[in-house]
Amino acid sequence: AGEAHCLSYTGCNFLRQRLVLATLSGRPLKIRKIRAKEEDPGLRDFEASFIRLIDKVTNGSRIEINQTGTSLYYQPGLLYGGSLEHDCSPSRGIGYYLESLLCLAPFMKHPLKIVLRGVTNDQVDPSVDVLKATALPLLKKFGIDGESLEIKINRRGMPPKGGGEILFSCPVRKVLQPVQFTDPGKIKRIRGTAYSVRVSPQMANRMVESARGILNKFLPDIYIYTDHMKGASSGKSPGFGMCLTAETINGAILSAELASNPQGQGAAVLPEELGQNCAKLLLEEVYRGGCVDSTNQSLALLLMTLGQRDVSKVLLGPLSPYTIEFLRHLRSFFQIMFKIETKTPEEEHMGGEKVLMTCVGTGFCNLSKTIR
Repeated sequence: AGEAHCLSYTGCNFLRQRLVLATLSGRPLKIRKIRAKEEDPGLRDFEASFIRLIDKVTNGSRIEINQTGTSLYYQPGLLYGGSLEHDCSPSRGIGYYLESLLCLAPFMKHPLKIVLRGVTNDQVDPSVDVLKATALPLLKKFGIDGESLEIKINRRGMPPKGGGEILFSCPVRKVLQPVQFTDPGKIKRIRGTAYSVRVSPQMANRMVESARGILNKFLPDIYIYTDHMKGASSGKSPGFGMCLTAETINGAILSAELASNPQGQGAAVLPEELGQNCAKLLLEEVYRGGCVDSTNQSLALLLMTLGQRDVSKVLLGPLSPYTIEFLRHLRSFFQIMFKIETKTPEEEHMGGEKVLMTCVGTGFCNLSKTIR
């Protein structure tokens, strides 16, 4: 592929988006001036770990990084898949890596089955719990389902040391089906998980009680599991946190989560406060509304883009800055534009402003999938 097709970017922002879209579209990519002006220039350890992961799931990728790590050339190979293991950098959560794998996994040659080790729950990236509760049902809407689609948490790991382990497996699909998902419907139930590792198991109960204190005013059907991991399955650092999901009658799932401060950083958090704040965050997410919560907006838009040549529509809450940048990247890699219509709260009779996203899929076909 000559230099003509090569896309060029500067800076370290949105590195994952660019690498994922380059891999799917097969277009080579050059990123320059990665943190060039900082005292510690170049790629960070978690980004280097992400690039190694991309190298593991593909076959024949060419990756060139200069000595200072400030420029990166990436020529994508075929998505290969298979059974893999990867140790993620503990400075970011496993969610950082898993979000991108969710975008790539359906288009592998062999079904992906990967064990990721590192931090399962932190304050920066979406936790494994949230991705399990929200991203998997979203993949099923696009026809990616089966017994082998699962995220299993073997061990929990909290920052700074991590020590968690998860298993992610996903079947491959030749084509994706288009979706019409424009009416989220009313919230019918709330589910959640309160987890505690290497602290008193009572912490989880205290979080559940304070969260229910807020949510019970709106809805009776609330069930929050307490998950207390002991011994080897509790990772290397203490911590606790909570993840809540609200499910609507039409199958939209909105989520919110909070985790305690890492050991030795910041002030100690009371489990009661954390439970209340997490419940308020969930109500905030319900107010923003839409059929897909703000964590998975970009995943939904990507799957719509890669669908068959048919119209897909999804109603989203206000677009996050990450999603807005993702739309720009979709235009450069796949030459696809979305029709964006805003819906005011009066039209929808609820919550904040919504955005109706419409596009015609590019008819993406999984070329690496073997024909049996």
